[in-house]
Amino acid sequence: QVELAESGGGSVQAGGSLRLSCQASRNVHDMGWFRQAPGQEREGVAVIGSSGSIRYADSVKGRFTISKDNAKNTLYLQMDSLKPDDTAMYYCAAVDGVMSSWAFLRLSPDRGYWGQGTQVTVSS
Repeated sequence: QVELAESGGGSVQAGGSLRLSCQASRNVHDMGWFRQAPGQEREGVAVIGSSGSIRYADSVKGRFTISKDNAKNTLYLQMDSLKPDDTAMYYCAAVDGVMSSWAFLRLSPDRGYWGQGTQVTVSS
């Protein structure tokens, strides 16, 4: 079992920045970020594998940066140039074992480990 705890959400104006953190209770193979806006499906945002491989959703490429501190079992998401469309609950997720980054960004909510989420609100 893995416990995940997100932090760093908040409210910002368009064009601003936020940095999300996700503390894991132990080391895991792959970790990533998802988001879900009201009335919409959960969307994979970014994933980082144990080898350091990274994949982003097209909607955040060039604006978001995922990173991980393996010594601290902590995942980060630096979000710059935020847009109102980025408003959502952001979730940290993790899996043990090997999974392609493509598959991870389509991870079902009943698989892997998930945090409780942190709200990000971007106003225009």
